[in-house]
Amino acid sequence: MGGGADTRNVINYKSPEEVKKHVKELLEIFAPGGGYVWNTVHNILPDVPPKNIVAMLEAVNEYNQSK
Repeated sequence: MGGGADTRNVINYKSPEEVKKHVKELLEIFAPGGGYVWNTVHNILPDVPPKNIVAMLEAVNEYNQSK
């Protein structure tokens, strides 16, 4: 199963903390049972701040470490 972060309304406009929350919510919904591959919905657009890309990856790592 795949699914990922909103590249149009979240990772480009929200704060890093909000991005982390978004990613962790997706992981809570889709990851149980295995087989989930985290990704962005589409390519990361040019208006995404680098700190939000880092926040996405940190959220995945934090989620994985908590399980």
